[in-house]
Amino acid sequence: MVADALTYHPTVSHYLKFVATTAGRDKLLRTVQYFSRFYAWYLLRTNGTKAEVAPWDVLKKQLGVARKLLRVGKNVEHAKAAAVAADSKVGLPDPVLRYAAVGRQLGYAGYLTFDMATVLDTLGVKKWEGAKRAQREAYRFWAMGILCSVVAQTYTLYRLREREARIDKKEGEGVVESKRIALERSASRLQLLSDLCDLTAPTAALGWVGFDDGFVGLAGTVSSLLGVYTQWKKTA
Repeated sequence: MVADALTYHPTVSHYLKFVATTAGRDKLLRTVQYFSRFYAWYLLRTNGTKAEVAPWDVLKKQLGVARKLLRVGKNVEHAKAAAVAADSKVGLPDPVLRYAAVGRQLGYAGYLTFDMATVLDTLGVKKWEGAKRAQREAYRFWAMGILCSVVAQTYTLYRLREREARIDKKEGEGVVESKRIALERSASRLQLLSDLCDLTAPTAALGWVGFDDGFVGLAGTVSSLLGVYTQWKKTA
């Protein structure tokens, strides 16, 4: 009876749907990867021994390689998304959101293209002198994509505030619209927080800011958990 209850429990079915998606598995791996980055830094700062730090450092690096392989080919998906977003007939009607969406997708497409170019070097199959330069370009495109997303979410929150100011909450339709705006605002705030956390990784790698591995690892863990939460809701 207990086994049957666990087997057919809705949460188990939901979990299976979640891990069946590439995005779901990637978010879980990313969470562990960035937590490992933070914890390795924490052990170093608290005088941990090399033997204590080594497993977390290896876990961080190996999961980084695994996720890099999972990203191979996704640049085409984002390039297509950029083209769709740029199409005024099917894209977003608001020009600010449309241009931000195009910039975001082009940024991610560029990031994934340059990131993919370093795969063989990362695996040690074929060393390439330009790998470090390509990885830096990947980080630049990644930062560009995230910044475009930050602009989009900030603008969305501004427009939601304008919409809310025009609502008459005494009417039934106004109450419904108010609830809809609250949901949209919550989703936008979560995405903005996730973007700001993600932005620490490429900006630190490029030397634009002085964030250490501990801060980047912690920020990445937070954004990864937000990604897990969002993906979990999508597969409900």
